Amino acid sequence: MRKSLTIWQKTDCGTTPGNQSLRTKSWKEQGSMCILHDKEDLSRLEMVQRLAKDGCRFLQNQGKGPERMSEPQSDEAVRVCVRERGHDVLVLQRVSSQQPAPSASARGGGREETRNGRYVVVSGTPEKILEHLLNDLTLDEEQGTTQGKESDTLLDDFLLTYPVFMSTSDLCQALLGHYCSKRYRGKEDRKEALERKRKVLHLVSQWVSLCRDFLREDEHVKLFMKTLCRYVLDDLYEHPALEKDVRELQQLYQLQHRHTSEEYSPQRKSKMLFHQLSLKENGLTPRGTQRESKEVLCHVYITMDSYLSMKAHVSVVAQELLQAAADRMDVPQGELVLVAVTYTGGRLLLQPHDRVFSDSSRPVGRLHVCRKDLGEVLNPFTDNSELQQRTARMLSLNTWDVAVALSNFDWTIFDSVHEQELVYFTFSRHCGSSHTVALELLLQRCDEVQLWVMTEVLLCSMLCKRVQLIKKFIKIAAHCKAQRNLNCFFAIIMGLNAAAVSRLSQTWDKIPGKFKKLFSELETMTDPSLNHKAYRDSFKKMKAPKIPFIPLLLKDITFIHEGNKTFHDNLVNFEKLHMIAETVRLIRQCQRDHMGNGITQKSSSEVRGYIDYLHIIDNQETLFELSHRLEPRA
Repeated sequence: MRKSLTIWQKTDCGTTPGNQSLRTKSWKEQGSMCILHDKEDLSRLEMVQRLAKDGCRFLQNQGKGPERMSEPQSDEAVRVCVRERGHDVLVLQRVSSQQPAPSASARGGGREETRNGRYVVVSGTPEKILEHLLNDLTLDEEQGTTQGKESDTLLDDFLLTYPVFMSTSDLCQALLGHYCSKRYRGKEDRKEALERKRKVLHLVSQWVSLCRDFLREDEHVKLFMKTLCRYVLDDLYEHPALEKDVRELQQLYQLQHRHTSEEYSPQRKSKMLFHQLSLKENGLTPRGTQRESKEVLCHVYITMDSYLSMKAHVSVVAQELLQAAADRMDVPQGELVLVAVTYTGGRLLLQPHDRVFSDSSRPVGRLHVCRKDLGEVLNPFTDNSELQQRTARMLSLNTWDVAVALSNFDWTIFDSVHEQELVYFTFSRHCGSSHTVALELLLQRCDEVQLWVMTEVLLCSMLCKRVQLIKKFIKIAAHCKAQRNLNCFFAIIMGLNAAAVSRLSQTWDKIPGKFKKLFSELETMTDPSLNHKAYRDSFKKMKAPKIPFIPLLLKDITFIHEGNKTFHDNLVNFEKLHMIAETVRLIRQCQRDHMGNGITQKSSSEVRGYIDYLHIIDNQETLFELSHRLEPRA
């Protein structure tokens, strides 16, 4: 009978609690009617039924051509189109659930229940998508948590991608509207009202837990938090079961809980709430606390085309950066000053205790190290004999320790990347804002490691040492792969494959055969053919935690974004957003360490000091000039 479902409409006959019914029209038998008696199945259509009671019309989806009419319809082919005031507002599709519902016997008796089918969102207006999401949630009677993989996935899809089609302010207003809804007043009993409120509170809990870092500075969220807490406290008298939710809200927003919920009386609740909110105006963690712990990659230029890349706190002062640069360059700090070249071309001499980064985590200008006596930048990187001597230091480092230090550096950044950053980055809703700081940092690090490999090889003037350097980088790349750091692995291979390095035929001819073979095997994994099949197959087999190649992940998301419309006939294309959410969830899966397969290991302080401050030439013309100087064209 389910295979023939294509149109849902409100039944004309009456229903009874033990025998609810809903009529459908068949593709094969136009005009004949079927009646569903499965109460569990009908419960999944709560929202559809309520809309029907409000006079909404349910229209046939025209996605299937006439040539398919004679074929039996599967559950997956059934779609429901909801129309209000002459416009489509929601399209649902029936899917067969693989997740069994909690059995009644587990709750104290009764027969075991199974989910025979449910409806997922295909497209719709933001408000109707949220409404369906809340109706689709099922709460465990004792735990108050959602049950069912599909419901959790739909909730996660919505929370990860809602910024694409809905502002945070609109979401806050919609959630308050659902919590305080009077739409069904007189038609729902206290149990139904309580369940609706708890579903809203559960969604809020999941939202804050998932997106906390993005909500800290949002004034709409602060006001929403205070208003929702007030509403929940007001409902305690009528719904004592919300007591647990009150405590969870206060814990989530870190409200000062000076009184237990048992102490609230209908007369005191509003007064107590006002007292609590007065004690701590902002329920979210203060911005300053989080901001002071944020780290960024800082570029300190020592020539016009080369810089030191170092990881620093956003609260770093000029003296700290100058000391680190002086140590790395083996130059007394007293001989150097730090100058910021502003974006308008002006020069600003930074005093020792001046902050380097502004409130937006952006440097005050391009930072240059200058000599006090000259007032200009140092001699060109390529002509500075002192800096070129560092090749010997690089060759003295253990390759495994270098790979460990690189992986530890990358992991500290990757572990702070949030899945939603990829959504913001792809849709460019907050380009250059704090929403994508960690992601941009990881992308920047990938580029810098690639340039670092090129810089080290091309600054080595002796052929024999250059051969040793390339052998060392091949081994480091292999170690990064073994440590499941594919982002750094790709960067090193791309650095060795860069035109300025790969053209050094005399150098590559001296590489031993076993290293050439190893490099060829590593290159195979970076082969882009068949949509990077070699990389994808190998990456799937790796245990978590692991660091994916971030540029390819962003390419996948961009492909989904550009290949599918975000809106269809003014309805949000939620199928597209589901595909994007599925892709960005890879970040979460890669960060998990359920089996104790930790990616971080200890490395020596000498190696860490070297890896934390990389010398980099970021000018391609300079790199090619170096390459032709080492091996001129024939």
